[in-house]
Amino acid sequence: MKRNRPSRRVRHTPDSEQLIRLATRLSQSSSRIEDAWWETRLAAHIDHLLADQAEETLIGVLDQLYNVDARAYEELADMVEACAEIRRGEGTNGLDTLLIAVPVLAWSRFQIPSGPIPAAQMETLRVHLQAHVLATGARLGLADVLFSPDQLPQSYVETAQLTEKLAKGAVHGRDVKFDPAQLPETISFLSDTRYLVGAIAAPRGAAFFRWQEDDGDPLEAFRQWASQGGDALRPLLPACALEFLPVLAYHASVRDADRASRPWSLRSAVAFLQTMLNRPATEFRAVIAPFHDRQLEEYRIGFTPRSSSEVLHGVVWPLLETEDDNSDTPAQIEAVLREAGIASVLQLDHRFPLEYCDDCGAPLYPNPEGEPVHAELPEEQTETAPRHLH
Repeated sequence: MKRNRPSRRVRHTPDSEQLIRLATRLSQSSSRIEDAWWETRLAAHIDHLLADQAEETLIGVLDQLYNVDARAYEELADMVEACAEIRRGEGTNGLDTLLIAVPVLAWSRFQIPSGPIPAAQMETLRVHLQAHVLATGARLGLADVLFSPDQLPQSYVETAQLTEKLAKGAVHGRDVKFDPAQLPETISFLSDTRYLVGAIAAPRGAAFFRWQEDDGDPLEAFRQWASQGGDALRPLLPACALEFLPVLAYHASVRDADRASRPWSLRSAVAFLQTMLNRPATEFRAVIAPFHDRQLEEYRIGFTPRSSSEVLHGVVWPLLETEDDNSDTPAQIEAVLREAGIASVLQLDHRFPLEYCDDCGAPLYPNPEGEPVHAELPEEQTETAPRHLH
């Protein structure tokens, strides 16, 4: 199941009706050969909508199906993602292309870098991706930018446009230049994700990834990339603690990074407090509380000294995909905190409103008394801390 979206009214048009019909028929298919028949027609219609920049139609139909037909929703969501991240080559000798993302989790007391990648390091990254991730004969086109989440495409239409740009580079085995001035500003967080983004091109029916080959193994490919490719990435992220994640197709990679970033942010917060305040993890307490809008949206974790109710720092744990009030999320959060060395964990179970600071927009975090408050480090520590303690 893909990420839930806010519900909205669907304006019925011939395009939306056709999208619903094709997705529903695909979900009702009883054989692989019928699947392929419906998939071809659904993909063609989605390609048409992406080319027309009809994002509202796509999202509106996804919202409608999410509430009434889970199987049709899944089929449509999968196909929209595929159409946004894949380009089919023309003719028998054409090259198919796939958009990929290369995520790395980072945390630092200082600003986590993003932006242009020097040419020499681009070449080193290309060599290691070709050696450890790509199949023999596959071609690569990389964006010459280390992206923050704020700079990634924010819609399916934007993702399709990025795929189109990088696919042209991949077909010719060339990297693609981006103008940093045209990218959105990166918000600074204590812990965050950075991405290399590129496209792989291969003949139709050929392997894209090293692990698709007869002697390939996904775990070994990742180990080699994390070791040798990681050494090439480290100079781009100085003064950062890093964790490397597998290289996958774009949407799958971003989803995996979203999921992995949640425990990473908790571990980073504990390490940050120990570093900034020169105190062991056992001297801090964590307060976990659910925050609601119309439904449960996220858990927020406030960190306090064990002997005080003052919230020093906070972390947001957003809900993803099918997680809701019935999930075991609080237990997952507590397990990560205890692994990080926090011995005192308090879980609050009453509903908190989704509130933010009126002055700076930062989330408010729970204290042990059950009050949402602003997180504040001791004054002497605030000069070197990131402004956004996410």
